Amino acid sequence: MADVTVGIVVFPGSNCDHDTEYAVASFPGVRPVMLWHNDHDLKGSDAIILPGGFSYGDYLRCGSIARFSPLMREVIDFAGKGRPVLGICNGFQVLVESGLLEGALMRNTGKKFICRQSTIKVVNNSTIFTDGYRQDEVLRLPVAHGEGNYIASVETIESLEANNQVVFRYSDEEGVESVEANFNGSLGNIAGITNRQGNVLGLMPHPERASEQLLGSEDGRRLFESLFRHVTGS
Repeated sequence: MADVTVGIVVFPGSNCDHDTEYAVASFPGVRPVMLWHNDHDLKGSDAIILPGGFSYGDYLRCGSIARFSPLMREVIDFAGKGRPVLGICNGFQVLVESGLLEGALMRNTGKKFICRQSTIKVVNNSTIFTDGYRQDEVLRLPVAHGEGNYIASVETIESLEANNQVVFRYSDEEGVESVEANFNGSLGNIAGITNRQGNVLGLMPHPERASEQLLGSEDGRRLFESLFRHVTGS
């Protein structure tokens, strides 16, 4: 794999930044660089990752203050040029708040923070993030969030479905999308979406926490492999 530089945005309250750095650095030829939220320099990044955590303590709404960080201006411009941006958990929330992705993320229906293994189904394996997976493959990825309940207007949901922007859905281990599998109440069991151009992905589960067998699952690793393969054109 050719040399790839991956920028990992660090907000006050990020707590999965070094988890993400560790996962990214495990790929040969891939160099993670930490990007402080108050800067304007993407340091030559070929891809950007917004990690999980509690940016600015999740005050007001999760991701709502982080959206105004100076570096997000550069990230929004980067995405606007068709460059790849991945938002994980809180990063997904920041992407929604910044307008890079549609919809909103609200309190889980049970009003409790959920930290557990989840099973999600790959419902679109044609993106730059998922072409290393089989269509309808079921993945085991951990979740840790209090506000992962994805909602959107009827028109937005219809548009996401029509344009194949729904990438992951909560399911059981057999791939059945059920109410029981949808533990946070997200509309349509939605666990991850892209923008219409397909270069921005947000998802609530944590692929970086499922990047080696020691962690109990390697199912997240192919997401990073797909992304890095796209960046290098290999």
